[in-house]
Amino acid sequence: MSTAAALLAAGHGSRFVGNRHKPLALLRRRPLAAWAIDAAVNSGLQPVLLVVGSHSRNVARLAPPGVEVVDAPHWEMGIAHSVHALLDALEPRATVSAVCIGLADQPNVSAEAFTRLARAHDDGAELAVATYNGERGNPVLLGRSLWDEARRLKGDVGARALMAQHAPVEVDCTDTGSPRDVDTLDDLHALEVELEVELEVEEDQQ
Repeated sequence: MSTAAALLAAGHGSRFVGNRHKPLALLRRRPLAAWAIDAAVNSGLQPVLLVVGSHSRNVARLAPPGVEVVDAPHWEMGIAHSVHALLDALEPRATVSAVCIGLADQPNVSAEAFTRLARAHDDGAELAVATYNGERGNPVLLGRSLWDEARRLKGDVGARALMAQHAPVEVDCTDTGSPRDVDTLDDLHALEVELEVELEVEEDQQ
């Protein structure tokens, strides 16, 4: 049995006002979503899926070889429908027992966060969530036993809504990165500055 990794990149990003669709906006000269895709790929989980909706063709082009693109035809109805499309794509694959779901606008979530949640599933968790300094973030792991329930979610409600009914296993990922969202152009600019500072510090230490 295996754990899949998935990134949701179907939304319109209505709060992001820029000259590019949010997943395609550049962060250190790379599309924003490419950072999150790298984390999913580098986790070693298989398969890796990218769920697209708005600007689907352009976002789909960010998927490197080996990453499967899933179209969410009802993406405008909210994140739950992106999750539906993802689970529909995974359902026939009997060897996939869980999926670890991240968001394409969280470039500082690391591959290790995906890996740690997969380990929690190996230890029996059917619902798990990454935590950072005690706060729940992303990714979220959803075991197959909860997929039918997840398909009943509606609107702008993701897999974390299941935590109101099922106690998740919390997996500390504080030392791996950050679940910080890029919702606005100001968020993107602030993150660009932070990354420049981190790079300068790393260069000074070498």
